[in-house]
Amino acid sequence: MAATRLSIDNLYTDLDTSMAALNADQSRVEDSRKLVEQALQSGEAHYGINTGFGILANKRISDAELNKLQRNILLSHACGVGDPVPEKISRLMLRLKIHSLGLGFSGISRTTFKQLLALDSADIISRIPSRGSVGASGDLAPLAHMCLPLIGRGEVWNLTGDGFSPAAESLAEQGLESIELKPKDGLALINGTQLMLAYGSYCTERALSLCKAADILACMSLEALQGSAAPFDPRVHAVRPHKGQQQVAANIRKLLENSEIMDSHRNCGKVQDPYSLRCVPQVHGASRDAFDYVVAVLETELNSVTDNPLVFENGDIISGGNFHGQPLALSLDFAAIALAELASISERRSYLLLEGHDGLPTLLMSDTGVNSGFMIPQYTAAALVSENKVLCHPASVDSIPTSLGQEDHVSMGSISALKLLGVLKNVERVLAVELLCAAQALDFRRPIKPGDGVDAAYQFLRKKINHASEDYEVRNDLDICAEILRSGELVDVVECAVSEFS
Repeated sequence: MAATRLSIDNLYTDLDTSMAALNADQSRVEDSRKLVEQALQSGEAHYGINTGFGILANKRISDAELNKLQRNILLSHACGVGDPVPEKISRLMLRLKIHSLGLGFSGISRTTFKQLLALDSADIISRIPSRGSVGASGDLAPLAHMCLPLIGRGEVWNLTGDGFSPAAESLAEQGLESIELKPKDGLALINGTQLMLAYGSYCTERALSLCKAADILACMSLEALQGSAAPFDPRVHAVRPHKGQQQVAANIRKLLENSEIMDSHRNCGKVQDPYSLRCVPQVHGASRDAFDYVVAVLETELNSVTDNPLVFENGDIISGGNFHGQPLALSLDFAAIALAELASISERRSYLLLEGHDGLPTLLMSDTGVNSGFMIPQYTAAALVSENKVLCHPASVDSIPTSLGQEDHVSMGSISALKLLGVLKNVERVLAVELLCAAQALDFRRPIKPGDGVDAAYQFLRKKINHASEDYEVRNDLDICAEILRSGELVDVVECAVSEFS
């Protein structure tokens, strides 16, 4: 049976398919395991199977202690600290590990592999401390914590997702028993890039929707500010044909179709708009191009084997470095920068909306003085944009030797991954500010209608949030806007109105 190919666009569906296929057919796992057992019978030394780990690779382990060696590697490496990895990402880590092992180059025992599938089926998801990986021999500490329930140790998320229980209790509740790891099992479990990959895939899948949402918000602000559509002329972008730039310009033209607002000021004499309006294709487009690269890296990694040593069909067991996180470290740093730029230019558009241009009231409220209007949401956006500048310092430029110098260059990709989630959350909040402000500004252009795509977004938001004529507790509305962006609802509604866009 051919292995399921995972993609970012259909990641969760693809993983469901992969888990179902592996439950039905484990022949690749079994064939790989037979080769490990043959290698053990040969009496030759094989790293991590009958030797120590890391700097202890030259220490031979007796046959009587081979199973204990694998148990010890989980216990000794489970030394992570910090807040737990979010439950959704922890679940993704488990499934990505199962998928990688199922490709049949790891030599894991069938007993251990079946137990991993059982944990997934029973929704037994480990509590994984988020700090402790340097992204070199993969994500050793996080993966060790992830796999502790196999041997009845560690903690797992409650099914409600809001607390933790001892793994042994959850196993018993589901009629499962802890298992004894066999030679190669522990090493196959903890070597790999699944923490970095899970964070990167989770964030990128959401970021791709935000790229579309950012185009919608830019058009809402453009219409509210009575900006010019001339910079989005296809001829402008044909002479600088970056793919993302052309996609965004085409999106804007589609979103502005049938705009009465654009027609109403077509001959106003304004020559140029600020860059945050005029250069949306160039800025948003560059972020899209960056994510094209990130997706390519992630999809290669999603369909790769990243443990060590690797077991090949002819019986060769080769120790290499596929666990090294450098490809992910660089791409996740890049993803954070690309995301942060969407927020940076969005905050500038929010600022413009407050300035009182072209008939809009200053601070987007008619009676200011006693009312502060939308002054302070822009402060929040500015604070988050500034925080992103710190978070976007690349983790991948750092390295600290580990394992007494055996692992003398490490990727720090786990730090890239953790920072990326922080940037993503900040960007969603900054875009939420623009969504709220742009809708408020469009209220003052009525009854003149914006373009079809912009109007669909505006009408959708107004079903959830009313126009503000005096000060109120804005945070609740910002939460609603953030959830709309997080869920992808805004993009779905607009694409129903104007057909799917790039």
